[in-house]
Amino acid sequence: MTTTPRLSVLDLVPVRTGQTSADAVAASISLAQAADRLGFTRYWFAEHHNMPAVASTTPPVLIAAAAARTERIRVGSGGVMLPNHAPLVVAEQFAALEAFAPGRIDLGLGRAPGSDPIITQLLRISGPTADVDRFPDHIADILSLLSPDGANLRLTSGREYAISATPAAAALPEVWLLGSSDYSAQLAAQLGLPYVFANHFSGEGLERALELYRTGYRPSERHPQPVTFLTVNVVVAPTAAEAHDRALPQLRSMARLRLNRPMRPLETIEEARAAEPDALADELIQAMTSRWIIGDPDASAAAVRRLAGRHGVDEVMVAPIAGAFEHEPVDASPGRIQTLELLASALAD
Repeated sequence: MTTTPRLSVLDLVPVRTGQTSADAVAASISLAQAADRLGFTRYWFAEHHNMPAVASTTPPVLIAAAAARTERIRVGSGGVMLPNHAPLVVAEQFAALEAFAPGRIDLGLGRAPGSDPIITQLLRISGPTADVDRFPDHIADILSLLSPDGANLRLTSGREYAISATPAAAALPEVWLLGSSDYSAQLAAQLGLPYVFANHFSGEGLERALELYRTGYRPSERHPQPVTFLTVNVVVAPTAAEAHDRALPQLRSMARLRLNRPMRPLETIEEARAAEPDALADELIQAMTSRWIIGDPDASAAAVRRLAGRHGVDEVMVAPIAGAFEHEPVDASPGRIQTLELLASALAD
């Protein structure tokens, strides 16, 4: 039996040829408003650094902006790359966001760097707080710091020192663990946390990760049962031909990334169409196309239902990666909004 899952959005705030960062952020806020209007469940911003085609460097700032311009949709991080940040700073930021938009904040945590080794070194210059091996401890620290009771630090003198992320928490952000490996699935199960596999980026090992998470899950007070959903790259247009045209800039950008070639802003659709043939990139593009959902509304809705049914989830988070034609406004994302509108409508039928 196929299911009709809830829909959510993952946004990297893409930057294309001719766009400024201000244009890209304005386009993403408009997209968040569209998702809110269409009844999507949540809207998450990813964390990436020093990438010409990605402006989602600071999820907490973008979350605050989106929360201020929306009414009901949950807004969060997909995710904050915890080894780049001190746990106390993350806890304080998301406690403040929860106070600003009560009941609407998600804190997705990951341990990937989100950039190249040089940027990673700059982000982790704080020293021991950036120890990747302490990732589980830092998650536990954040959970304690966010709680109304806060945490107690035992000083070398033996005295306990009380710490809290906010003076009087009335509610907590929802904490999720993100990943694309067995490790992340097993850790989420051990901690009793909701878990999301980064299927939009990798797709390899999805079934095993979900099985490890579900079979190894240890119930927690807030989550007595395992909670998970899937991410997937999606482009929906009135015709399959237009959908494939709109997918091409992102497909070519991902091929460049995987071939370790210099990155650049996303091409327009016209630039992508005019590119010279490239056998290595074309092979990667063909493989990615088979894993992404690219098509007309009915075919795309059927693919989303099959994906949810196959993996036993009742929510799918789409990364709407539709590119833009040269004539389209730089401070908007008509193709991405079209993807959300057409998919939501087709799934409602």
